[in-house]
Amino acid sequence: MKDTPIKKEIVDGLIAQLGIQDFAKATIREVKQVAAMAEKESGVEFIKMEMGIPGLPAAQVGVDAQIKALQDGIAHSYPDIQGYPELKRQASRFVKAFIGVDIAAEGCVPVTGSMQGTFASFLTCSQADKTKDTVLFIDPGFPVQKMQLQVLGVKYETFDVYEYRGDKLRGKLESYLQKGNICAIVYSNPNNPSWVCLTEQELQGIGELATQYDTIIMEDLAYFAMDFRQDLSTPFQPPYQPTVARYTDNYMLLISGSKAFSYAGERIGVVCISDKLFHRHYPALSSRYEGLPFGLVFSTRMLYALSSGTSHSAQYALAEMFRAACDGEYRFRDEVKVYGERAHRLKEIFCRHGFHIVYDKDGDQPVADGFYFTIGYKGMTSGELARELMYYGVSAICLVTTGSHQEGLRVCTSFIEDHQYQQLEERMQLFEANHSH
Repeated sequence: MKDTPIKKEIVDGLIAQLGIQDFAKATIREVKQVAAMAEKESGVEFIKMEMGIPGLPAAQVGVDAQIKALQDGIAHSYPDIQGYPELKRQASRFVKAFIGVDIAAEGCVPVTGSMQGTFASFLTCSQADKTKDTVLFIDPGFPVQKMQLQVLGVKYETFDVYEYRGDKLRGKLESYLQKGNICAIVYSNPNNPSWVCLTEQELQGIGELATQYDTIIMEDLAYFAMDFRQDLSTPFQPPYQPTVARYTDNYMLLISGSKAFSYAGERIGVVCISDKLFHRHYPALSSRYEGLPFGLVFSTRMLYALSSGTSHSAQYALAEMFRAACDGEYRFRDEVKVYGERAHRLKEIFCRHGFHIVYDKDGDQPVADGFYFTIGYKGMTSGELARELMYYGVSAICLVTTGSHQEGLRVCTSFIEDHQYQQLEERMQLFEANHSH
């Protein structure tokens, strides 16, 4: 066994020092902390793959618009609780241009990032029908959304989509919906952490069940149009971003500025509520909130109570990014394509040295190369693999923390620098040598 780049004792000592009982369940922040401390103590550069933070500069078109809004004095005035009218108009155009769906401007509501969007959506959905008190996750997924429900005291159910692709997905969903207690179904598409993308057939099944069982779909489009297998970049022309919105009226689309526009720091996104759902009156909401329909409960009650709107100047930024994208002046996908190129190179290195891709297919197609991918190593559990890779100066999070039942890790491509491919190649060569029995 050849020596690893970072001494085992250093990593094990730090994990113990931080009181992490089971490294498989270590949070993203804990993994990041161990990596930072091990890097400092050993002097060996870490290849950091644990954090899902955009690694690109913020979209300049947004920055310019936000600066101008601030210089024009916008910071002194409260934003409208429904949102800056021009942002609502451009969000509606953006949905038409890149998703190919019609949603009225009134139903496009700015939020303080999709995180606040999901929190307010959970609040509204869980109060809409007294008999439906449980949220269903199509996992793996973003762990913080479950934490939000924990904070709210709302129940949830979850299953790992790994075994239930294609026709099997419908049957699995129905087994939960038949109980009559599911108020909302949540998934991300493309998916964080696995990067699987639900197929049109799967989305159709989800949509039809949502209508049949009167359940609301929360479609988290954090990685908007980032399925790089097809060109989704031409506004108002197919192919469009796949969506459940073609198959039901019971939906809320969460569109974030963080990844597609690298605008994570300003906490800006929009929740786009279908016209029908926006105007729908639920008896439970009407009696609690002065007869208001679903959409106005969402904005004038939930968002108002949470933060009374979102940063005024950031709304100007997002409005301009949407406008420029719709008008073909700003090709946001060209900027984020680099994530796909990185994933392609990284997967190739891992696979050549005995690793495999865990979530590897959408139907009969290999998953796209994008912001995330998943790796496993034969005969090793998630926790063993994550800890072991730390000795080689590579940090990633375990799939178990995302609701997956598969043994493996989530790898994020956002922080990879050009010189690190060679480092990874050398370290994985050593890893393979140390593990070939």
